[in-house]
Formats: sequence, structure tokens, C-alpha cells
Amino acid sequence: MASSYETERQNNDHLAALASKVSALRGVTIDIYDNARDQGVIDSANDTFSSFSTSLRGSAGRLTRMAGQGNKVAVMKLAGIIIAVVVVAWYLLRLVFGGRGGS
Repeated sequence: MASSYETERQNNDHLAALASKVSALRGVTIDIYDNARDQGVIDSANDTFSSFSTSLRGSAGRLTRMAGQGNKVAVMKLAGIIIAVVVVAWYLLRLVFGGRGGS
């Protein structure tokens, strides 16, 4: 009779160990699913930035052609865009690095 209780206890221990392994496997499966879903978001963002880059190159090419034709308004637009990009880049760098200056 003591042997059957011991066997039952061992079965319960093995069942508990198996349940914890199944729980760990479920957690890993959920993590893999979340990663795969996030990868789709990353791919979507990559497509958006690629589209933006193509559009920006096209705009820069058109401005360069207009400036090459001697159009003074186009040259001023190009100069204004370059100045705006430099100012925005300076501002963003200042935000990112916290305005660490020598003063």
C-alpha cells in the first residue's frame, strides 16, 4: 500500500514538472508570435521610408534641374530648403544630445 502512495506522489511530481514545461513552451510560442507580428510592422515602416526617400530624391532632382536652368526663384527655394534642413538638423541634434556646450 505504501508503494502505491509513493507511485502516486511521483506521478503528481512528474505531472507538475510537465505542466511547467508546457507553460514555458506556451510563453516561448507567444514571444515568437509577437516577434513575427512586430516584424510586419518593421517591414511596413521600411516600405514607408523607402517611398519617402524616392519622393525626396525626385523633388531634389526637379529643384536641381530648375536651378540649373538659371531660374532665380528656384535657386532661392533650393537655398531656403538647404538652410531649413541645416537648422532642423541642428535643432534635433541639440535635443538629442541635450545641448551640451562649452558654457
